[in-house]
Amino acid sequence: MTHAMLKGSNVPLEAETVRAVLRWAPGQAVPDVDVSALLLGPDGRVRSDEDFVFYNQPRHPSGKVWRLGKKRITEGLTDTIQTDLPGVEPDVGRILLVASADGVTFDRVPALCILLYDAAVADAEPLARFEIKPETGAETALICGELYRRGEGWKFRALGEGYSNGLKGLATDFGISVDEGEPPAVPQPLPPAVVPQPAYGYPQPQPVPVPVGPLASDFRLPPQGPQFIGR
Repeated sequence: MTHAMLKGSNVPLEAETVRAVLRWAPGQAVPDVDVSALLLGPDGRVRSDEDFVFYNQPRHPSGKVWRLGKKRITEGLTDTIQTDLPGVEPDVGRILLVASADGVTFDRVPALCILLYDAAVADAEPLARFEIKPETGAETALICGELYRRGEGWKFRALGEGYSNGLKGLATDFGISVDEGEPPAVPQPLPPAVVPQPAYGYPQPQPVPVPVGPLASDFRLPPQGPQFIGR
């Protein structure tokens, strides 16, 4: 039986390996959506930048939280995080499940939902389903829900909390160090070539150098952490 979740509700998890599937409907002008996970320590923040599982760092060093990648299925597009709950390090009390839309607002992402499955059971019904409704529509990142410890077990809570400053802003709030870095070097235009003048008539036009403007810099994690490059 699938638990239909309301925002703020929770459900106990008996499964040991949980597959969290973010799903949405594709279409014209629908942005690409990514799922990621943040493993939080006792203070409610990541212990290091390695506790951020996302498209540039798809597997946690512990090997217990990882991305499975995107798929196209009959119901839409999916991106998936899988977690081996018994193997999660004892000082990790919460795992946030996050959706981001590459700077595009979630009012343009239809039929967004997150489904939890027992990864050990093939073709099983979802354990839980949460239809995510952005509060303002201006969110570019959403905390869809969280896996959290309760006693000796784990539970899932439906959240749907939004950020208007994207995955970067959300990650920073939970302790990820984001470094803007230096802008890349801008190549300078070459001087115009010397064109021989004709012996008679009008001179040939000289080529005009095209000025090169500054490039937008990607944001990155510091050298000691993984690169966090917006897409």
